Amino acid sequence: MDQPTFVYDGDCAFCTTCADFIGRRIPTGARVVPWQFADLDALGLTVAECEEAVWWIGTDGVRAAGPDAIARLLGASRPVWRVLGAALRLPPVRAVAWPGYRWVARNRHRLPGGTAACSLPQATRERLYGTAGDG
Repeated sequence: MDQPTFVYDGDCAFCTTCADFIGRRIPTGARVVPWQFADLDALGLTVAECEEAVWWIGTDGVRAAGPDAIARLLGASRPVWRVLGAALRLPPVRAVAWPGYRWVARNRHRLPGGTAACSLPQATRERLYGTAGDG
């Protein structure tokens, strides 16, 4: 892999809004890609893992999920963002970040940009809405 990859849920409007923000505001050499269009086997990820959290897969083989993935993404950006990424890795901040991340993940359909589909498991979304690329 020639560049790190940040993987998010492309079927979730809230997640996609966050990924769009990353693309506009957080310059990074990472590829930011919805898991539905990523080669999960090549990244060493499963659908279940991707339904649970965002992921960072580094060129050095480092894998990180949730707020740890976000910290790595920020750490691969400009100095201001790197400081925030380093802060997110501090044990007391990290201890709060994980429960906060899990709360957001469970409630993303209620957040700005979220939709009811955000709360559904992938198998249910596919049954109701089809798979990515279905026309």
